[in-house]
Amino acid sequence: MALSTPIALILALTLSGLATPQAEARTQDPIKWSTCAEDVLKAVPAALRDKVTCAQHKVPLDHQDPQRGTISLSLLKRPAADQSRRIGSLFLNPGGPGGSGLVYPAYGESLFRPEVLRRFDLIGFDPRGVARSTPLKCFRTKEDADAVFNRLSVVPITDREVREAIDATEDYTDSCGKVAGPLLDHMSTEDVARDLDLLRQAVGDRQLTYVGFSYGTLLGATYANLFPSRSRALILDGNVDPTLRTRDGAEYDRQRAQGFELALDAFLKRCAQEGPKCAFSANDPRAKFDAARDALRTRSVTLPSQEVVTYTSYVGTVTGALYSPNRFKDLATWLQAVHAALDPGVASVPAAVPDLGPNRGRYDVRVGVGDAEYLSDDSYYGVNCTDKPFSTGTRQFPRIAKQWERESPTFGRQQAASDLLTCPSWPLDEPDRYSGPWNRRTPHPVLVVGNYYDPATQYRFSRRMAAQLGNARLVGVDAFGHCILGDSAGVDAVAADYLVDLKVPAAGLVFRPDVQPF
Repeated sequence: MALSTPIALILALTLSGLATPQAEARTQDPIKWSTCAEDVLKAVPAALRDKVTCAQHKVPLDHQDPQRGTISLSLLKRPAADQSRRIGSLFLNPGGPGGSGLVYPAYGESLFRPEVLRRFDLIGFDPRGVARSTPLKCFRTKEDADAVFNRLSVVPITDREVREAIDATEDYTDSCGKVAGPLLDHMSTEDVARDLDLLRQAVGDRQLTYVGFSYGTLLGATYANLFPSRSRALILDGNVDPTLRTRDGAEYDRQRAQGFELALDAFLKRCAQEGPKCAFSANDPRAKFDAARDALRTRSVTLPSQEVVTYTSYVGTVTGALYSPNRFKDLATWLQAVHAALDPGVASVPAAVPDLGPNRGRYDVRVGVGDAEYLSDDSYYGVNCTDKPFSTGTRQFPRIAKQWERESPTFGRQQAASDLLTCPSWPLDEPDRYSGPWNRRTPHPVLVVGNYYDPATQYRFSRRMAAQLGNARLVGVDAFGHCILGDSAGVDAVAADYLVDLKVPAAGLVFRPDVQPF
């Protein structure tokens, strides 16, 4: 705002919510939009390729010391269909952390009602450290990465697997300390929230309109508390518990494992209720599932499709399928095939076994053909090991994994073999993270949405998010799966009214999904 603006007008705008009482940290140059790269356009539906634009925008490496240099953020914009009635920009984050959000706007129809697409420019971006933004890399070559990752079991069971996992993890974090460079010290969600505020300025919006999924809910909650009066409308779908996540990483992950168990139990009960519609329904699905899981600890089986199923792939396949209810019928058929392979001649064999996709474990090293360069990034641990404090050491993993496995028999060990194993040796002595307070009031309530049987972010996390925020409204959904926008007409209508007209839904609303899993 120009210095010549009368003080009375500044005060009036501030009180109305059109301006913010916090001083802008620095003036941002406008984002310079241009034609997207060919490889980006290939991921965009053909009908939108001549409409979307892309940009690389500079932000400080260190927000506390902007003179230390800059990093680059990669963005894509899908313009509002009705520019004459455009409200502003709607920023999207898909979660992860480490998820690439660049092309999300190109698939806006799968998330939002048409009125949202008419009134907002949709903006997707890769956060710092991720994909086409300045990436966080812990290795220089694919060979270096393989030398570590090939020694890791996603779910280490035997004493040898556990020893190798601990040793390889320590080699991984040691390599991060040697290779990643100064970006390693600036990967917190607070850093990303400050980036987001600069992007808001750079598109010319006085306040932020934002939708975040999964980990993106922590980003939204962090923004709301760092910049409460700059927050216009924030939707958080599939919520973390912000206090627990940033105060006690081990307990947060222990409860995440319990959330997966709750979702699995609900799936198996629903399968039994559905009868023949669910291929795994006969003869107590819960008992069959547990028997198969336990048997696979010491053996593997080959399905009629020639897929070899191990303990790790069994747990991994179930984990992935619980995210998407549209895969439940195939999951049930696949489980029945595993059961039949373990007990041939007794259990019925499905006529066809679906391909639920390869279990790629927790590392996705995207390498080019004939190119030894390490093309992945290590942003997942870069963010989580900065945000989540762990009081345990890496070598306490065997004891804790056993404890969590007793509490959460299917998912406890797998959950322990992620952040709990890696973050204690992460090469960051004093992480600079935002851990609250979470109760600062925004001009309009934050819209918090949670599924009852969300595996990755259980419903009580959404209840806690809504309770911890200074100004929030919780919408529940009696649904399976991780996140719900685009899959429930009731939620989508509420979201559209909120984003476009700032209409806050009534308290206590509970919706259902558009399609049931069986």
